Amino acid sequence: MNLTIENILLVGSVLLFVSILAGKTSYKFGVPTLVLFLIIGMAAGTNGFGIEFDNPRTAQFIGIVSLNFILFSGGLDTSWRSIKPVLGQGIMLSTVGVLMTAVSVGVFVWWITDFTIYEGLLLGAIVSSTDAAAVFSILRSKSLALKYKLRSTLELESGSNDPMAYVLTIAFLGLVTNPDLGYFDLFILFISQMVIGGTLGLSFGWLSKVAINKINLGFEGLYPVLVIALMFITFSFTDLIGGNGFLAVYLCAVYLGNQDLIHKRTILKLYDGLAWLMQIVLFLTLGLLVNPVDIIPLIGLGIAIALFLIFVSRPIGVLFSLVPFKMKMRRRWYISWVGLRGAVPIVFATYPLIAGIDKANTIFNIVFFISVTSVLIQGTTLSKVADWLKVALPEKVKPRSPLDYFLDEPPKTSMIEVNIPEGNSVIGRKILDIGFPKNAIIAMLRRKGNYLTPNGQTEIEAGDQLLILAENDNSIRSVYKSLLLPEPDLSDD
Repeated sequence: MNLTIENILLVGSVLLFVSILAGKTSYKFGVPTLVLFLIIGMAAGTNGFGIEFDNPRTAQFIGIVSLNFILFSGGLDTSWRSIKPVLGQGIMLSTVGVLMTAVSVGVFVWWITDFTIYEGLLLGAIVSSTDAAAVFSILRSKSLALKYKLRSTLELESGSNDPMAYVLTIAFLGLVTNPDLGYFDLFILFISQMVIGGTLGLSFGWLSKVAINKINLGFEGLYPVLVIALMFITFSFTDLIGGNGFLAVYLCAVYLGNQDLIHKRTILKLYDGLAWLMQIVLFLTLGLLVNPVDIIPLIGLGIAIALFLIFVSRPIGVLFSLVPFKMKMRRRWYISWVGLRGAVPIVFATYPLIAGIDKANTIFNIVFFISVTSVLIQGTTLSKVADWLKVALPEKVKPRSPLDYFLDEPPKTSMIEVNIPEGNSVIGRKILDIGFPKNAIIAMLRRKGNYLTPNGQTEIEAGDQLLILAENDNSIRSVYKSLLLPEPDLSDD
C-alpha cells in the first residue's frame, strides 16, 4: 500500500489509535511503550501490512519536528531549583560523557568490522547520546522516585546531550565524505554550534517571555499556538545562522518554564499532550522506515555493539565525566545504566542515508537494532537496578506531568485580605508584572461589589480587595512588599 493524500489520514489515525491502546497496557507485560510504537510501525511496513514508506528525508523532517516538541516539553518541565545543584554534573555528562562514548564505540566498531575509523566514529557519534523521549517517558511511566537528585541529573542530561551528539554526527559525517577536512574546521564548527545555540536559546527565551506576556491575543487557546510559533522560530533561526537549534530550543524552554507566563497551565498541559503525540508519530515513522529483513543479517554485529555500548562505553563516559564530583559509586553506576537509546539516534542515522555514503544502510540498521536493544534491556530493568543499587526511595511517587511540577508547591496555610488604597503605585499594573511571590496566590478579587477570579493579565485598580492564600508569615510579608504596602504586624497577641 502506498501512502497517498486520500489514505494517509485513515492509516495514520488507525496506527495512532492502536499505539495509544498498546501503550496503555504495555507495562503490564513489562514492555516499554516506545518499543511497541516501533513494533507497530514495523508491522505496518513493507514486510507487514505492506505500507510502502522509504523516504529518509521525510522521516528526518518528521524526526526534527518531533524532537523540537519533545525537547521543548522537557525544557518547560525542568525546574531551575531542581537542576541547579546538579548543573555541573549534567553539563559534563552531556559533553565529555557523550564524546567519550562516541569515541570508544567508534574505535570498537573500527576494530571488529571493516569500517574505516571515521565511519566507526560516525556510528559512535550517532548512538552517543541518551534519548530524551525514552528517559522522560520511562522514568515517569514507571513513577521512579530516586535519591540524591538522580532524577534531575538524568533528565537534565537526556534533555541537553542531543546537541553534542548532533555536532559530532555532522562533524564525523563530514570526515567520512571529505577525509581531508581539517580538525581546526571541526573545532570551529563545535564552538559556533554551542556558543550560538546557547546564546540564542536564552535570548529567544527572554524575547518569548516578553511576547507571551505583552501580546494580548484575547483568546486563551491562542497562547499555546504562539508558543509553538516561537519554538520553531528559535530552532530555525538558530540553525540558519550556524548555531545548534536543538540546544537553543531546550534552553529557551528551560528559561520559559521558570518564568511567570500568561496561561502557563494551558501551555504546559498542551505541550504534555503534544510531546506524547510526537513520540508516537516519531517512533511509528521510524518503524515504517525500517525493513526488518535487512536487520536480520546484522543481528550478531548489532548485539556485540549494543552490549559494548551498555556495559563498557557508557560506563566509561559516565565515570570519566563525573570524576570531578563527589558521588558514591552506586549512583554513578545507576546513571550509567539509564543510558537509554531511542528515537534520536535513529533520526541522526538518517543523515548518512541522505548523504549517500557507502555504509549508510548498514549504519542505519545497526543503530535501529542498538536503540531497540537498549530500551528493552535497560528500560525494563530501571526499577530493579535502582532497588539493587539502593538509590530508589522507599515509597513510589505518583506519575508526574508537567502540570504536576508546575503545581508542586507546599499547601497554603494562611489567608489574608488586602485592600489597595488610592494612590498606590501598583494601580494600573498587571499582577504578572508586580513580582507577586510564587508561594502565595490571589484566590479572589472583590471590585465594586463584584467578585472576580484574577489571572496574570488582571490590572489592579484602586479599592480592590484581594483575598490571598499564603504559605507562611514570610510569604505574607513578601505579598505586602510586592503590593508596595507597609509590612503588617504578624506578632501573636
